[in-house]
Amino acid sequence: MAAVKLAFLGLGLMGAPMARRLIAAGHDVTVWNRSPAKATPFVEAGARLAATPAEAAAGARIVFLNLMDAAATEAVCFGPGGIAEAPAADRIVVDHASIAPDRTRAIAARLLAANGTRWVDAPVSGGTRGATDGTLAVMAGGEAADIEAIRPYVMAMARNLTHLGPVGAGQTAKLCNQIISGSLMSVIAEAVRLAQNAGIDAARLPEAFAGGFADSLPLRLFVPRMASGNHEPPIGSAASMVKDLEAVLQLAAQTGTPVPMSGLALQMLRLTMARFGGDAEALMVHSLSEHA
Repeated sequence: MAAVKLAFLGLGLMGAPMARRLIAAGHDVTVWNRSPAKATPFVEAGARLAATPAEAAAGARIVFLNLMDAAATEAVCFGPGGIAEAPAADRIVVDHASIAPDRTRAIAARLLAANGTRWVDAPVSGGTRGATDGTLAVMAGGEAADIEAIRPYVMAMARNLTHLGPVGAGQTAKLCNQIISGSLMSVIAEAVRLAQNAGIDAARLPEAFAGGFADSLPLRLFVPRMASGNHEPPIGSAASMVKDLEAVLQLAAQTGTPVPMSGLALQMLRLTMARFGGDAEALMVHSLSEHA
């Protein structure tokens, strides 16, 4: 049986380590990136480089997208040289971007009408460490048969893949995830700052809380970075979290759901960007209180 051909479009902060894992697993991968120079290491590792999204998709059974937002996803799908221009034969697009559920459903319907390509929304959680280690949590929306078709390849990048319903369901779950993650960033930042101001070693909080109710992966990951002020390499941008929390508020308004904690977390992250710039890492929310 011939190997299933894969394509991976978008080699940014999350996309690069995810694509690297597919290549390392021995899969037949074609890559595309808006800045072709970033694709050079992937070609050296065994991938092929496509000049356009359409070229990447043309021979692929499964096309993975990892782009910044809905606008970038629409451009790759429907812009010049986009996926819609590539004749489809039983092709599935797996979109790892975080996009509002209604926008996702609109993109999926438009691409299906254009050339028959089916859509699975599969946003992830776990940050760059999870992408590098292959321990991502993937929340998926789409047809059950398509989820099972992509599962062996997704599991080269993830610890679990959960099918939550039709197209858009994965994005809804991701917004629920971001309520928790975005709020935890501000809550943990408060705890770290209080510990520092009160004169104890904040870096030891994860050790002190181990096994207790406050213990968690975010605590163990966030506290050392906040306590040290070292945010390199970045694990997630404030801008990306702001985008997601804005989508949370939009969906909450549509469904009549009160989300006060999400609103507070959004305000804190907007302040982080205003203070430290549009490229600020999300965990720099802790630094807001440094001179308060």
